[in-house]
Amino acid sequence: MNSKIAVAAAVILLAAGAAFAAPAESWINEPDAPVQVFGEYEGGFFGVTGHTIQIGIDGNEFNYVTEGGQDVLLPFSRFTLGATLYDRHRVSFLYQPLEVNTTVRYRENRTINDVTFPEGTAVDMKYGFPFYRVSYSYDVLEDPHRVLGFGAAIQIRNASIVFQADNNDSTADDLLTVSQNVGIVPALHLYSRYEFPFGLNLTADITGSYASSQFFNGASFEFEGSLLDASLRMGYQLKGNMEVFGNLRFLGGTSKGTSQFDASSWSVSEERYTANNLGTLAVTMGVTVR
Repeated sequence: MNSKIAVAAAVILLAAGAAFAAPAESWINEPDAPVQVFGEYEGGFFGVTGHTIQIGIDGNEFNYVTEGGQDVLLPFSRFTLGATLYDRHRVSFLYQPLEVNTTVRYRENRTINDVTFPEGTAVDMKYGFPFYRVSYSYDVLEDPHRVLGFGAAIQIRNASIVFQADNNDSTADDLLTVSQNVGIVPALHLYSRYEFPFGLNLTADITGSYASSQFFNGASFEFEGSLLDASLRMGYQLKGNMEVFGNLRFLGGTSKGTSQFDASSWSVSEERYTANNLGTLAVTMGVTVR
């Protein structure tokens, strides 16, 4: 983890150094073009503020932080491509990797998805929740140094949750449970930015939703879910229309309910009830090229 963060920081610092020597105009956009494209990388570390999961109405609520090894700092990265159209419309595409792999020897019995892992079993756990998101916002201010944009987003999450007895534990080598699926999450989006005349800028970027599947995705049963991805950023404008920034981000979500969709593949959980609650806090650095 430390080596990845060090490499990312080195790339950002090298880019910043190159930018000071670059010409003042943008490297990738014409000054008066109606479409201004941008690319962004953000990297650092995050900690899990809280994370529990229950698969199966009779299963245990499993605490990933106190029982599952998610009590350490973990690497964080995300990648964004986007464009501003006619100074008012902002469209972006985000890819957020999110996978945590841990191994813990259980101190008590735990039942996950109708599989019981006995006390003393060494268990490998994968919590994969990467997602893709398309966001749009419209700037209601007519000021080149201030932005207040309101809009919406569509997020596609790619969940893969695995509990498996460690291969070195010969007494429990048949214990395995897998639960994975793809889901679509609609959300509201806010993008706000203020630029100071000496190059400093402040940005707030919030995407969030709370909904029941009775009203989304065509479902006819109760299934509650929420999403919050909120960041506060301080950046500095460099030559070449490049920006470096530091960022504080909360990323989390919840889901709870009993699915009535068909279990169409063997990797879909046999137990239809799921409750999943995740909260994380990330500290990152990044670079934006416009």
